[in-house]
Amino acid sequence: MKWTDTLDIAIELAEAHPEIDPRTIRFTDLHTWVMELPDFDDDPNHSGEKILEAIQMAWIDEVS
Repeated sequence: MKWTDTLDIAIELAEAHPEIDPRTIRFTDLHTWVMELPDFDDDPNHSGEKILEAIQMAWIDEVS
């Protein structure tokens, strides 16, 4: 997965962290958790606020 695979990332994060409310997550934690996903393989420096926000929104949609 790459940073642009926001929906796939959101699904995996929802499965990996079911106890987390994605509306309250800090972007620093989100970045770390994405990097820790087993299928994730992208440059850590290629993320930014817009990408992290898109992942967060997809995660919120996933659990809603």
